[in-house]
Amino acid sequence: MSNRLKDRSAVITGGASGIGLATARRLAHEGARVVIADICSDEAGQEAADSVGGIFVRTDVTQEDDVVSLFRTTRDTYGRVDIAFNNAGISPPEDASILETGIDAWRRVQEVNLTSVYYCCKHVIPYMQHQGKGSIINTASFVAVMGAATSQISYSASKGGVLSMSRELGVEFARQGIRVNALCPGPVNTPLLTELFASDPERAARRLVHVPLGRFAEPDELAAAVAFLASDDSSFITASQFLVDGGIAGAYVTPL
Repeated sequence: MSNRLKDRSAVITGGASGIGLATARRLAHEGARVVIADICSDEAGQEAADSVGGIFVRTDVTQEDDVVSLFRTTRDTYGRVDIAFNNAGISPPEDASILETGIDAWRRVQEVNLTSVYYCCKHVIPYMQHQGKGSIINTASFVAVMGAATSQISYSASKGGVLSMSRELGVEFARQGIRVNALCPGPVNTPLLTELFASDPERAARRLVHVPLGRFAEPDELAAAVAFLASDDSSFITASQFLVDGGIAGAYVTPL
């Protein structure tokens, strides 16, 4: 691994599992000092933090006070906040077609997937303004740029919001040295995906057939993309939708 993130501090929400944990490991290997933020148990969070030599801050990203405390703790511990990977999200089974999804499910997904990113960006940007530099990576999705007949209406809407917000922030703060990009993964082999498809293998198969590479992504592949966006190797990239989707968004038909 390179040392391109040496002495930089990185906050990762949803950092105790899935893409978040894979990214924590990748950033730590590249020299970053990592803060794991998650709503999991203290034991699980501390185990994740220990595995990367970082710290754990139990955080409910839907609560603004928790988010304020998260970034303050990062600054107090490491002296600065260089990287924010705003990654926490949910995709519950009760979020489906608009004809079936109740308002409570809609609101819960919006709070976790979109409002949390608003809070995280709002409260990390002032630290980055003070430093004159920073990289924010917000987890959107390939469904932010494509429609799906196997709908998760609130999830798709929330990720569209993340993409739009990231684009606007990337433009607004570009000349202050702050880059903001939206990571748009395709389907990834994580507990979230496993839970979604566990009771409906046909639904999983229907989605897989549309991936030109013929498989779902692995968390480490998304972590590599985040490391790139966090580093100076992407210094001329901001306000972008960074697709890591196995070719889904570019496909008309997939190969046999």
